[in-house]
Amino acid sequence: MKKTQKLKQMLTSPELDFIMEAHNGISAKIVEETGFQGIWGSGLTISASLGVRDNNEASWTQVLDVMEYMSDASSLPILLDGDTGYGNFNNMRRLVKKLEQRGVAGVCIEDKLFPKTNSFISGETQPLADIDEFCGKIQAAKETQSDEDFCVVARLESFIAGWGLDEALRRGEAYRKAGADAILVHSKKADSSDIEAFMKEWGNRHPVVIVPTKYYSTPTDRFREMGINMVIWANHTMRSAIQSMQQTVQQIYKDQSLINVEGKVTTVSEIFRLQGADELKEAEKRYLPTSGKQVNAIILAASQGNLGELTRDIPKTMLKINGKPLLSMQVDDLNKVGIKNISVVRGFAKDRIDLGNIRPIDNELFASTKELSSLYLAKDQLGKGTTVISYGDIVYKNYILNDLLNDNNNITIIVDADSEMSEAAPDIVVTDKPYSRNLYSNTAKLLSARNIKDGQPANGEFVGLWKVSQEGAVSVQKALETLAQEAGFDTFTLVDLFNELAKTETIAVKFVKGDWLDVDSIVDLQKAGELL
Repeated sequence: MKKTQKLKQMLTSPELDFIMEAHNGISAKIVEETGFQGIWGSGLTISASLGVRDNNEASWTQVLDVMEYMSDASSLPILLDGDTGYGNFNNMRRLVKKLEQRGVAGVCIEDKLFPKTNSFISGETQPLADIDEFCGKIQAAKETQSDEDFCVVARLESFIAGWGLDEALRRGEAYRKAGADAILVHSKKADSSDIEAFMKEWGNRHPVVIVPTKYYSTPTDRFREMGINMVIWANHTMRSAIQSMQQTVQQIYKDQSLINVEGKVTTVSEIFRLQGADELKEAEKRYLPTSGKQVNAIILAASQGNLGELTRDIPKTMLKINGKPLLSMQVDDLNKVGIKNISVVRGFAKDRIDLGNIRPIDNELFASTKELSSLYLAKDQLGKGTTVISYGDIVYKNYILNDLLNDNNNITIIVDADSEMSEAAPDIVVTDKPYSRNLYSNTAKLLSARNIKDGQPANGEFVGLWKVSQEGAVSVQKALETLAQEAGFDTFTLVDLFNELAKTETIAVKFVKGDWLDVDSIVDLQKAGELL
């Protein structure tokens, strides 16, 4: 049953139904777990939760945002306290459209003027809306709704404003004829005499809703005897929360300690439960490419870079893009897919690379060695599961990392088929087949790699990002040891490693077309900000 159908059924049922106030997503979830069948989106408590008065100081779009969170957090129908509809009939039409889009089951509007004032604050001085104008607002709402079960409740403020029973009945009947799905009769008396008088004359001609905040001592069975259809408990989750918060904060302030409150407040784990943390864990297993796997990362960031004054005192990897160091952005991207064990090979100005969530490995010979020497220093980090290896001066779209992690080959490198393969970016590769759309989700095989632009045919440029599985790490470590015995090892790059591996192993090539950048100049630094 749709939320709108549930609310309409509650309003029209001969049985007395109850809905409970909520003012945000977590209170909506608590209301549902308790067993209530509906939620009152209270204007008073939503305003209070935002720290403003119940005088339309919170805009209608801010209220809509809260409604969206509440609707997402709960499967219960929500009846929004829509004040006066936030304007005239046109505002009302737009409000109904937006509420339906967010899965809100109905709206209650009151026959006062915009901007409204809470009914319990000098209610007798508050003017009522013109009956015809308010009926037009009801009619506009009903003719706008696309769901035939969306409910519009008309709230009578006659008793609040000091008018008598006759005015309440006159307005109630007009609103019924205008198309309201129910009439809410409001009173600020400490007893239910206003309600009883209205119900005696009203009979059973249309559903009636009440809010017994002031006449709370009236037995609930009396409401059943009167023929009331729905009771709204209008503000008690907020009121109880405020009292609890005040007591807790006062105790902590007094004690300068948590010792006297920790056992009296909700556990953090209960907050996690209400937030759906367990569901997220299950979703991570399904959707995160690193779920259930041990995945590590090695970032090769020992070089100074050659960006003039910008890299005089700090390594290139610590240059800021959109206000954040390049290395920090890489670490964040790895963290987002569940990679927490990250080693960074440092060199030039190593003390400037002091991120707290990395394992530093120092290449003291950074000035006279290439990236293969840096990887050799980190070789013990290979073989502890899947390992992502990255240059420290590249930026890339997130999907590239996700595609790499979802690849099942033992050794996979990312190659840009669109690269111009300039002299400044010489990691050129040749594959057994060129890029095509059909290869986007599959892979090609690396035949060879070179670090010079010699005019010979090639299929793309290695972007500086690759991956080895636990099984592939054995071959990589072996190749590193073999190359380390050669006289020119200090000048070797990853190209040399790939060529060594290609003698005995299959290196898969996953193609991209752009969406990455190697930061080699000030212009690249500016482009990197636009790319991300």
